[in-house]
Amino acid sequence: MTSGPFFFCIFIIGKYFTPGSAQNVSCPLGSFPCGNTTKCLPQVLHCNGVDDCGNQADEKNCGDNNGWSLQFDKYFATYYKLTSTSPWVAKSSECLVGSVPMPCLCRDLELDCDGANLRAVPSVSSNVTVMSLQWNFLRALPPNGFRKYHELQKLCLQNNKIRFVSVSAFRGLRSLTKLYLSHNRITFLKPGVFEDLHRLEWLIIEDNHLSRISPLTFYGLNSLILLVLMNNVLTRLPDKPLCQHMPRLHWLDFEGNHIHNLRNLTFVSCNNLTVLVMRKNKINHINEHAFTHLQKLYELDLAINRIEILPRNIFKDLKELSQLNISYNPIQKIEVNQFDYLVKLKSLNLEGIEITNIQQRMFRPLVNLTHIYFKKFQYCGYAPHVRSCKPNTDGISSFENLLASIIQRVFVWVVSAVTCFGNIFVICMRPYIRSENKLHALSIISLCCADCLMGVYLFVIGAFDLKFRGEYNKYAQPWKESAHCQFMGSLAILSTEVSVLLLTFLTLEKYICIVYPFRCLRPRKSRTITTLTFIWVIGFVVAFAPLSHKGFFKNYYGANGVCFPLHSEDSGNTGAQIYSVVIFLGINLVAFIIIVFSYGSMFYSVHQSAITAAEIQKQVKREMILAKRFFLIVFTDALCWIPIFILKFLSLLQVEIPDTISSWVVIFILPINSALNPIIYTLTTRPFKEMIHQLWYNYRQRRSIDRKGTQKAYAPSFIWAEMWPLQETPTEFMKPVVFTDPCDLSLVSQSSRLNSYS
Repeated sequence: MTSGPFFFCIFIIGKYFTPGSAQNVSCPLGSFPCGNTTKCLPQVLHCNGVDDCGNQADEKNCGDNNGWSLQFDKYFATYYKLTSTSPWVAKSSECLVGSVPMPCLCRDLELDCDGANLRAVPSVSSNVTVMSLQWNFLRALPPNGFRKYHELQKLCLQNNKIRFVSVSAFRGLRSLTKLYLSHNRITFLKPGVFEDLHRLEWLIIEDNHLSRISPLTFYGLNSLILLVLMNNVLTRLPDKPLCQHMPRLHWLDFEGNHIHNLRNLTFVSCNNLTVLVMRKNKINHINEHAFTHLQKLYELDLAINRIEILPRNIFKDLKELSQLNISYNPIQKIEVNQFDYLVKLKSLNLEGIEITNIQQRMFRPLVNLTHIYFKKFQYCGYAPHVRSCKPNTDGISSFENLLASIIQRVFVWVVSAVTCFGNIFVICMRPYIRSENKLHALSIISLCCADCLMGVYLFVIGAFDLKFRGEYNKYAQPWKESAHCQFMGSLAILSTEVSVLLLTFLTLEKYICIVYPFRCLRPRKSRTITTLTFIWVIGFVVAFAPLSHKGFFKNYYGANGVCFPLHSEDSGNTGAQIYSVVIFLGINLVAFIIIVFSYGSMFYSVHQSAITAAEIQKQVKREMILAKRFFLIVFTDALCWIPIFILKFLSLLQVEIPDTISSWVVIFILPINSALNPIIYTLTTRPFKEMIHQLWYNYRQRRSIDRKGTQKAYAPSFIWAEMWPLQETPTEFMKPVVFTDPCDLSLVSQSSRLNSYS
């Protein structure tokens, strides 16, 4: 008697510790179980192509097979297994059809006349069961053309030139189950044309010119299951019960027509309809009760239409709906309780829709949802209970990290450090380089300040990437709408625009004094300071203007996780698109053209001066050095801006741009100028090289003196004339050379004038 409690304990232990019991394991919100184990994985690790569970459970059932495909397999596999009287009877290889025309082929009771150049329906024996007349020249189907083929079950008339179908064309085809009329030129089907086709199950009239239909068009189709009217020119559906004479209709496909609205009475009699496809039409209005009678509907596809308003209770009666696709519609608002009645929904497609009022409450009632598709991957944070959410990255960020790629996460710090250090170093060292052109040095310092802001921007992006590491999707939307993101985006644009304008100013200054030396006006301090101030004011206005009018610009800097408005994803945000075009294809493109033209003209001018001065042999070497330097300046500008111009131009043409490209542009291409400007305009110039050489020379002298202990160290101040490095710095110590202002040099060659301008 004492064994009872013992077995009870064993039962309890077995219940809670056997592997099968893990099916009832409760995972935290946003995580899902690994099959029949107690292990839970976050949403991002499911269906990512990696066996994170260890038993492949996280990579199973990842495909979205809901809707049409599932219903098709489920229905027809079962249906034909039950209705086929002899499913295992093999077909004969011999032809059992009499009077077969010469071009046609025959096997068993099937006739194949594809591409036989027929202009009329062939006359063969009446026992034929399959007749394929594709790719011929049939222009009309005359009365009683198939009357004698009482055994015909499948008729294929695709890819002909059929315009006219007689009302009695299909008389006598009482055994026909499949009729294909696709890819013809049929404009109208008279009422009663299918009157004798009581056993017809499939009717495919795809890619024709049908402009109108009525319930009587389908009179007699009592067994019809599948009706496909894709890619016709239907503009409206009848305001009468369309399925009145098709009581068994399961699939109805109107994709690619010109239908404008869906009315209340159209689907009243379609009680058995399971799949309704209305994608790629021009639907702009749906009556609230249009789908009321579709209580068995399994899939509804309304994608790529012009729907702006969804009636509040439009899905109320679709209790069996498993797949809903309303993607790529200009829907202005989705009600919070829009999907409350879709308790069996497994797949929801909302791609291309800006959901301004998105919240978890919208999707919480969808307890069976396994697949959801959004316009932005940040929206996935509002559906944490859904196992598969797409997109899972925007090319820049991922579910886990603000910067999706490890390469991006490393290089954002590298580029930031190089940019900040290089520019700060130049700012600090410029006072030690005494130039005969102080105003030019002031412009260089201003350029370094602008470029340094780009390094600060990248540094902050890297810092927030660290802050959000591993759980970025939770903070993605608040981050992109935050003041930090808006300010950082403004800072990046400020750096970009001021840098571009300053480079243009410096280039024009050189251009005027080299190409037009005798017309060159001495740059005054007040004029230079005014110009620099004006450039910075323009930069501030351009950068911070989008923050002044949210209604016009919307979330201009919050289009992606790095807060840089390279190209606008939102086609409805006209203000952002126009402004972005003005910046990238207006200001920056014009500046780039000016820089390229100016340096080309400068090099040509120097080349011409050498010829006129008969200094060809001596000048060749100098011109090669000039060419290399000019090429470096123009090449870095081109490397930075040409990819951005191309991306912006393609975006303007509404060409789909992979999101990953944007991330590489922002992290690697955009900061090129900011990182290289200190090297090009300061660190590679002769004064800087000579200063470094002097430091090394003094260091060696001190060491020598310290060893001897008898001589006094000499430490001259760093006063060096700033010039273009037309030749390599000599190994011996170069003494300072004093030049007059470049605009006053009238007796020296233009190449010499170029030497005095860095």
